[in-house]
Amino acid sequence: MTGTAREVESGLPSRAAIRCVSRGGTLLLAVVVLLGAGGAGAQQAPRTRHASKQVKAAAPAPEMVLEPKAIDLLKAASARLAAARSMRFNAVVSYENPSLFGPPLIYTTKSDVVVQRPDKLRVITSGDGPPSEFYYDGKIMMAFAPAENLVAVADAPPTIDAALQAAFDSAAIYFPFSDVIVADPYGDIADGLRAAFYVGQSGVVGDTTTDIVAYVSDDVFVQIWIGADDKLPRRFRAVFADDPLKLRHEMEITNWQLDPAVAADAFVSAKAQSAGRMAFAAPAPPPKGAKPLKAKSAAAGQPAAKSN
Repeated sequence: MTGTAREVESGLPSRAAIRCVSRGGTLLLAVVVLLGAGGAGAQQAPRTRHASKQVKAAAPAPEMVLEPKAIDLLKAASARLAAARSMRFNAVVSYENPSLFGPPLIYTTKSDVVVQRPDKLRVITSGDGPPSEFYYDGKIMMAFAPAENLVAVADAPPTIDAALQAAFDSAAIYFPFSDVIVADPYGDIADGLRAAFYVGQSGVVGDTTTDIVAYVSDDVFVQIWIGADDKLPRRFRAVFADDPLKLRHEMEITNWQLDPAVAADAFVSAKAQSAGRMAFAAPAPPPKGAKPLKAKSAAAGQPAAKSN
């Protein structure tokens, strides 16, 4: 989501490319080549302090503009997602972590996501780390660690948006694809949106033609690839504004199914329910820059999840 990702485990192209291209606009690369005048024997002019200061002069800040074409594409993708009563997709999220040598290492997870609006969600995740499973049925939410056979169970509010907020607040559970599954995806993006621009088209992402949009918000720079025909998001790339290392989060979304038939028991797990209990609490801080979604559609005053 959402992508979060965060991000991304961005989701999205990096939020400096996702929200720098997805919640942003066009990227320009300027290359300056300095050539000395004269022939091979020409003497290079001495470098002065004044020249040094000129080299270090900061480039002017880009103009913050909301391009209509970029906004239209974001709204079209949001409308397509919001109209679906159920959906299923795979999200492959790659995110960078610092290494002792300087350049970051990259880690990847894969989530099988099933959504049934307004109050059901299942996320089964594998990847470079312990597997996890998350179930929400409108009344309770369960975070299950199958390798340890432990489960945390908590009361949950009655909407997906509010449940995602409660999971983040009480247990630092964060899904980088949250922006995709909330009731109003564009509303989540628009809050704090400062710039958005159209980058162009790609023919290599998602085995289809995609329109590339970048956008910048108060929190993140995002680049997003949106299907030109079906308006479904296929890739996110993001960089969070408050991350001093500017680590990148990327997310590929594949195997889209909108309004599929969903089994009634898809959002519960007998194995999870029979596992040993653990506290529904944050085991570690959430990813750098991760933000809880703003559950505008959640009812005011909903209680946070309670540990069992």
